[in-house]
Amino acid sequence: MSSFPRVTCTALLVLLTSRLPAQGTAEDYRRAADLRKQFSNKVSRDRIRIRWFRGDEGGWYRVDLEEGKREFVLVDVERGKRRAAFDHEDLAKALAKETGKAFDSKRLPLEQLRFSKDRKHCWFRAAGKGWLCDRDKCTLQEAGQPQDFDAGSDKEPPGWKRPGFESPRNRRSPDGAWEVFVKNHDLHLRDRKSGSEFRLSDDTDEKRRWSDRVFWSPDSKRLVAYRTRQGATHTVHMVESSPKKQLQPKLHSHQYLKPGDKLFQVRPHLFDVAGGREIPVSDKLFSNPWRVRELRWNKAGDRFTFRYNQRGHQVLRLIEVDAGSGAARAVIEETSKTFIDYAYKQFLFYLDKTSELLWMSERDGWNHLYLLDAQTGKVKNQVTRGNWVVRKIDRVDVKSRQLWFRASGLEEGEDPYHVHFCRINFDGTNLVRLTTGDGTHRIRYSPGGDYLVSSWSRVDRPPVTEVRRTDTGRRVCRLERADISSLKAAGWQRPERFTARGRDGRTEIWGVIYRPTNFDEKLRYPVIEKIYAGPHGSFVPKEFRSLHDGQSLAELGFVVVQIDGMGTSNRSKSFHDVCHKNLGDSGFPDRILWMQAAAAKRPWMDLSRVGIYGGSAGGQSALRGMLAHGDFYKVAVSVCGCHDNRMDKVWWNELWMGWPIGPHYAQQSNVTQAHRLTGSLLLIVGELDRNVDPASTMQVVNALIKADKDFDLLVIPGGGHGIGGSYGIRRRRDFFVRHLWSVKPRRKADEQ
Repeated sequence: MSSFPRVTCTALLVLLTSRLPAQGTAEDYRRAADLRKQFSNKVSRDRIRIRWFRGDEGGWYRVDLEEGKREFVLVDVERGKRRAAFDHEDLAKALAKETGKAFDSKRLPLEQLRFSKDRKHCWFRAAGKGWLCDRDKCTLQEAGQPQDFDAGSDKEPPGWKRPGFESPRNRRSPDGAWEVFVKNHDLHLRDRKSGSEFRLSDDTDEKRRWSDRVFWSPDSKRLVAYRTRQGATHTVHMVESSPKKQLQPKLHSHQYLKPGDKLFQVRPHLFDVAGGREIPVSDKLFSNPWRVRELRWNKAGDRFTFRYNQRGHQVLRLIEVDAGSGAARAVIEETSKTFIDYAYKQFLFYLDKTSELLWMSERDGWNHLYLLDAQTGKVKNQVTRGNWVVRKIDRVDVKSRQLWFRASGLEEGEDPYHVHFCRINFDGTNLVRLTTGDGTHRIRYSPGGDYLVSSWSRVDRPPVTEVRRTDTGRRVCRLERADISSLKAAGWQRPERFTARGRDGRTEIWGVIYRPTNFDEKLRYPVIEKIYAGPHGSFVPKEFRSLHDGQSLAELGFVVVQIDGMGTSNRSKSFHDVCHKNLGDSGFPDRILWMQAAAAKRPWMDLSRVGIYGGSAGGQSALRGMLAHGDFYKVAVSVCGCHDNRMDKVWWNELWMGWPIGPHYAQQSNVTQAHRLTGSLLLIVGELDRNVDPASTMQVVNALIKADKDFDLLVIPGGGHGIGGSYGIRRRRDFFVRHLWSVKPRRKADEQ
């Protein structure tokens, strides 16, 4: 009797174990390795590029299908219809009759296709000859290329690209009379007619250098030259252990400024050419520059402006200088208690005829556009407004006083990261949404600008392509809906979008869930988060793809998730501000709540086994998750992490972590927090990483050793900023299989 319970328990354990899936097998690895090949070329009708007829009078396109199949389609924008360019079967028969060769109607080899103005005829080359075709009857006659037939064009309207800032810099004056050059650390002028020279500046300080690329006033009477004060030199040394062309190790060195280093500082200096003298300009308003840029003279030549970004990124000014007196004033001043995102959310456009400016700002808590008086800097009106963000400016139409731009968050209830295209008047009226559809959009304009072709999709919805009018945004006709039937037949698992409330209990946090192709909802899967929490953007995929990176990892028996937590960009200013002096946060309070909410309704997500991985800033966050939230994350793979923000590049880290360097830099360092490690950690670093100093990883290693912590380290000889190719990817997969499934990875059949 005493042995009965023991036998029963053993049998029960065997029964339960037998119901668990085998993981880390050669078959799992084979499926993961073959997934890209398995899913490639399984989506059709997803890439459409119209060739537009002259005058935007419709167009045609070719649809490339699976196995080399194709269709030719005509678009009639007047009737709002798309139709076959001809009867493909009849044309195949006609070609066979004329040439004596067999043609597949689904693989017609037509080249140089073009159409008559009335669209009743088309011409193409096939079987080495030119053919004129009656489209209705599909009758053919051999013919040379007609001159008046239209092949169509896929070029967009000239001048419709995003307006860039152009500031002429030239050594020669506009009137051609003068030339600037640097000699013996001073600025000199040469009279190009007489050849005589004289010195403009009087400073031989070798630590301050002049640029001979100068900004001339339009009347050639004055010029502005940049003078640079030399900053620190910060040399990073790296040893290449296994160079290809020699046996012995090789030393590599490069300059790499880090937070807190003394910067090279650029300041503008004003000169009177006729008087041969400098006109002093007080630098009180730009005494501590991170960057001085976009210097521009007005047409009269009596004033110039430039944009000044103060170090610390909390003050941004548009400064105007009176060219006669040298007096400087701030036309516009933006300040922030956190940061001004100068790198990704800046736009300035001059409207000289009306003495106005278009300016981008987050001053109302969202990234928007403003129309300002160019003299006073006062806001004439807010061009865009609302609880949504402007993502990019595509076109400024000065004549019509309209802006063409991209926006996110316009539709309540829709994913706030979806990109839509819009147009609006400078005065903020007549907002026209050029795209609709619950997805993120890409567009191309017709050559005349009357129409646009929009392709929109989501991670869980294949692309839809349609033609729309640019004046109203009205849909003219749907061209194609992508066909994914073959993709689904190949075992593709549709990524799942999911939202949950963040740490504030109000804000929706968005993410996606990936499952393996052999997913069984009755089983429980470890969860792995792919993390990148860099404040410079948002990173959860929004567009449809047949394969995302997380799906290959999921194939080994995991549920993989991606999430955009607070502190990332493209939402409100307050959402973004969470990262300020707080990169160690990485949005973890939102990410953990999101996974808990997802698992509450998905019992197959096992939150007792959670892993995390990422590279670069994602590598920093992956390790940070283990150090700050070791009760939740059990396994991490960190690749080339910028583990201490004092060790990484100056511009990225000072923008978000601030300047001067404060104690928060050390407090949020993975090095100073390494003693808190629990769980299993794999660090991967390339010994020649020029993006993130590899010493950042090695200092973590040193701290872990001092704290007597167990961890794994993979150094890639000769490796740069990345995981180390297929070997590193395999090691990452093995690490998760070993530590989340507690099995030995078996990548070969003979290991089973």
